[in-house]
Amino acid sequence: MRMLCRRLCIALFAVAAAVPATLLAQMRIDVSGVGATRYPIAIGNFVTDSRVPRQIADIIRNDLVQSGAFRLVDLTGTLSESANLDFPSLRSRGADAVLGGSVSRLADGRLDIRFQLSDPVRESPMGRSTLVVPEADLRLAGHQIADYIYEKITGQKGIFATRIAFITKQSNVFRLTIADWDGENPSVALRSTEPIISPSWSPDGRRLAYVSFESQKPVVYVHSLSDAQRVAVANFRGSNSAPAWSPDGRSLAVALTRDGLSQIYLISSTGEGAPVRLTTSSGIDTEPVFSPDGRFIYFTSDRGGAPQIYRMPASGGDVSRITFGSPYNVSPRVSPDGRMLAFISRRDIGLVLVVRDLASGSERVLSDGGREESPSFAPNSRWVMYATRSAGRDSLMAVSIDGRTKQRLSSDAADIREPTWGPFSR
Repeated sequence: MRMLCRRLCIALFAVAAAVPATLLAQMRIDVSGVGATRYPIAIGNFVTDSRVPRQIADIIRNDLVQSGAFRLVDLTGTLSESANLDFPSLRSRGADAVLGGSVSRLADGRLDIRFQLSDPVRESPMGRSTLVVPEADLRLAGHQIADYIYEKITGQKGIFATRIAFITKQSNVFRLTIADWDGENPSVALRSTEPIISPSWSPDGRRLAYVSFESQKPVVYVHSLSDAQRVAVANFRGSNSAPAWSPDGRSLAVALTRDGLSQIYLISSTGEGAPVRLTTSSGIDTEPVFSPDGRFIYFTSDRGGAPQIYRMPASGGDVSRITFGSPYNVSPRVSPDGRMLAFISRRDIGLVLVVRDLASGSERVLSDGGREESPSFAPNSRWVMYATRSAGRDSLMAVSIDGRTKQRLSSDAADIREPTWGPFSR
């Protein structure tokens, strides 16, 4: 029972992690493994003038390489979007695509970014576009261009302009931190000397729900990112935990102990009205998550004697067990396309990340085993991020759905835990 409560009630009792802003700059990404086929691309430095502070091409290169789907072909010097390309030379170096562009400052101070993606094999443009952004959004523009390239070549939406949220901890100070997908450009939404756990993005990417212990008990808050205003939406007797957004953003599924053992309830995302109880069991029900179509809620329960994942209609009702084969399966997350279920399972090698195809039932273990926690899908359903522990330090790991590419986000100065990947919102 002690082990059950330790993990199954993670939203009730787990200690999260957090990092001071001065230390976030020390965070790094380490990439291991590559895709089955890496697309060779040449990216020239964008033509700029002295008034443009950074080289946007570096951001684009880093994004594409870290995805594991691209291989850089060496291309020195600058290359504008209108340059006459030496296609035979590019082909001889193995480039299947080439990117050139320019950045200039407009009279109002904004940056005019122009770029063209070309095909050296067909000797023709693949696409071109223009972005006009304030200087503060130069990094975001680089991510958006990388997304443009990724989608043009792979046919799938890129995730480089998305954000992640996570909890960092150092010296008993917890911070809810928001950053670009690669851990860069961090900002702190909340700082506390008490634990912060279970962050969850709203479907529109404008709010975060989370659990804070600042009042000496777990309370669920909804935090507006635009104005830093927040409201306690679940502060009932006992524990309030594990918030998960409905697809329309109007409701949250939460785990409450107001009536005894932890059960699943539905509450308004504004904190108005009374909670609606969805489960009634003699066990612990926790960690709810909606299916993308809003029809079902997946959750963790020990009603059968050991923690397993179950599913029920979003309005409550008949419950069906989803996981078998291991005595310990927890932390369900459904992919945004509705096709896969990620969860943490105890196997011979320890706690591992497992992804199941919901149609076929086939499963793939995507981690090396140890102490994996808190899976979260990228909004394109092609990556899963989770928390892990290695060499005495908590860090984040992102793995491609085929298991071929992994990225570790870590810091030498702080523990990093509880990741949640934001939606396509920018």
